[in-house]
Amino acid sequence: MRVLVMIFFFFISPLFISLSVSSAKNSFKPKEPCKHIVLYYHDTLFNGTDAANATSAAATNATKLGDFKFGMLVVFDDPMTKDNHLLSPPVARAQGFYFYDMKSTYTAWFAYTLIFNSTEHKGTLNIMGADLMMMETRDFSVVGGTGDFFMARGIATIHTDAFQGDYYFRLKMDIKLYECY
Repeated sequence: MRVLVMIFFFFISPLFISLSVSSAKNSFKPKEPCKHIVLYYHDTLFNGTDAANATSAAATNATKLGDFKFGMLVVFDDPMTKDNHLLSPPVARAQGFYFYDMKSTYTAWFAYTLIFNSTEHKGTLNIMGADLMMMETRDFSVVGGTGDFFMARGIATIHTDAFQGDYYFRLKMDIKLYECY
């Protein structure tokens, strides 16, 4: 009996382990996204005089540590459109915050929820990530959602489409969801 147990542990169990590992390798192949959405994020920062048009405001001022707005926190409720025109009808709202997090260059960290309430989509997508502004494209993580996007996971690739000084910028967001339920 002891010999049978030793044969099982030394010869047969490694066979099962190698089969499970080889099948696990096949399950991690990159796949096509189950949903793909392209949206434009429009941010108009309140400059002290444009309360009617502003969609974001600085909740804290930048510190005096460097020339890159380090420590400035901005809270926003920005329109999301299907094209790059600010006055196009919004298909969602982006609600959240970003803060400038480096003293030596412009970078920010974003955390926000896209809120959809249209005939095409209902629900939310939760997105967060580092915006390394000097790079042409950046990837944010899609970390969850509700409604049509229940438990969604994926990537939002961000590209700065336009900016006008410190008070307006537009981001193109190419959202690819890889887990859809």
